[in-house]
Parts: sequence; structure tokens; C-alpha cells
Amino acid sequence: MDLFEAKGIRPMLLTERREPIESEDWISELKLDGIRCVAYLKPGETDLRNKRNLRLLPGFPELDSLHEGVRAVCILDGELIIAGVDGKPDFEALQARSMMSDLSRIRLASRQTPASYVAFDILYRDGDDLTSLPLIERKHILREAVSDRGRLAVSRTIEGSAKALFDLTTEQGLEGIVQKRKASLYHQGKRSSDWVKVKNLMDEDFLACGYILKGEQVTSLVLGSMDPKPRYQGHVTLGVSRNIAERYPTTQHCPFDAIPPGNEGAVWYRNPPVCTITYMERTSAGGMRQPRFKGFREGME
Repeated sequence: MDLFEAKGIRPMLLTERREPIESEDWISELKLDGIRCVAYLKPGETDLRNKRNLRLLPGFPELDSLHEGVRAVCILDGELIIAGVDGKPDFEALQARSMMSDLSRIRLASRQTPASYVAFDILYRDGDDLTSLPLIERKHILREAVSDRGRLAVSRTIEGSAKALFDLTTEQGLEGIVQKRKASLYHQGKRSSDWVKVKNLMDEDFLACGYILKGEQVTSLVLGSMDPKPRYQGHVTLGVSRNIAERYPTTQHCPFDAIPPGNEGAVWYRNPPVCTITYMERTSAGGMRQPRFKGFREGME
């Protein structure tokens, strides 16, 4: 079936490494702290889908005219972001928007903090499946097919100087870089060593076992290990709001063998969801330095 009509693209995934690759066979670009999604664009129509193939436009109506920035019927792979006042991607604002369901609140947010779509790959153009072409050719076609306008942009790439770019992201407090082999093909749904991410912060998945309200403005998630019988792993507060914490059904049953000290007032989730926590490093005692809630695992890379 035609890729555009099927609308079932499963994005290619990245592996993680600690040091940048310095090679003329690779290109580098900034890693954007956003939501990975696929854009299906044709005259008069924009359709945005996340990695689970769910439509995103109801929550981001300001992106409904992305098709006006392309010169072909095409499928783009990219990142949906919201830029903060400092111009850097604001994942907390994006997370808050993705959980809105009230149409008036969504419309207001779309005006106050509009999202943008940054394309880094093109998989289809005017009836042609491009996934079997080398990345460097797809990048050339992408630049021909897309004009930076409105809320649509093309990710900028550099050749060489990968470590310098990574060091710059460290200085600027950005997430890191993505590197891709120029000759790489596009393998749907596959995690490939031809695409890598080099990050300043570490990511780790936990079970969000419950939450604690610590005041009007302060809420913490209670973390558990990713085991059939979870082990208590502490709290995370930075990046957590009451609205985020109260989105899942609760129970009076604690998932741990016993309620950990200091958690007597916790509200427990009936089916603990998986969440991702970013942190600088592990301490000698096994704790996380500067942990921050990044988001629930739904739709994330």
C-alpha cells in the first residue's frame, strides 16, 4: 500500500552513546527536547501522528497549516517542540499541553505558547518511497521540498566538529546532539547503531507508584523500580505538577511490601505508569543528582 495513504509510519529509533563520533561519514544536529512525530502533508491538509500513530492536531491546532510550507505531497519525520522565553525547547510546557483536553484551554495555549515542527527527514515525496535512499540524499530532497516558514522548520546539520557541537550544548544547557551515518537507510521501527544520540543528561525509566501533595504548588511522584514487585526508589519533584500527578486512577493499596518512611500520606496509582526521569549522575549512595521528571512514557523516544 502507498505509504502516504496507509499513514502507519513507525519512526526509526536511536541508540545512545557517551561520546560523539568524529568522522566524515557522519552528520550531527541538535537533539531537540520534544515529541517525535510524523507529518503527512498534502495540498490543503496536515496530519500529525505520534509514535503510537495517534493524531496530534487536536492538541496543537496552530500546526494545522504545515502543508503550506512544502512543495510536494510528502511524509516528514521530525520533532514537535515548544520554545521557551529563552528560545530553548521547553518540554514541561509541551507535556502540559499534551495533557489538555479542554478546547478553550488548548486554543488559549496555542496562542500564548505556540508549538513548532522541526523536520529532520523525508520518507516520501509525490508517490515515491524514499526510505531506501541514503540519508544524505534524503536530506537534500528535504531541503528542496520544505521551505522554512510559519511553524515549520528544517533541522540544521553540520559535518565534522561533533565534539565542539556537543560541548556547546553542554554550555547552553541543551539536551545534546544526534548523529547519523550519511549512508544510513530508513528502517521503520528499528533501533539502529547508524543513528545515535549523545546526551548531557541521563535518562532512566521508573514506575510512578503514586504521588504526594506537599502544598499548593509542590507535588512529588513516588518512584519504584521496573520490577514485577517494585522496590522504592525515592521521589522526584522538579517538573511535576498537581495536574500531571492526578491524571491516573488511584487505589489505597501500596505497591511496595511496606509503606516507605515519609510516604504515609502518598496517594497510590492503581496501575503504576512508566515515567522517564533525567538526572546528571548517580551519587555514591545510588541516588540521582538533580532528578527531573521528563514525562510519562507514552509517545516519548
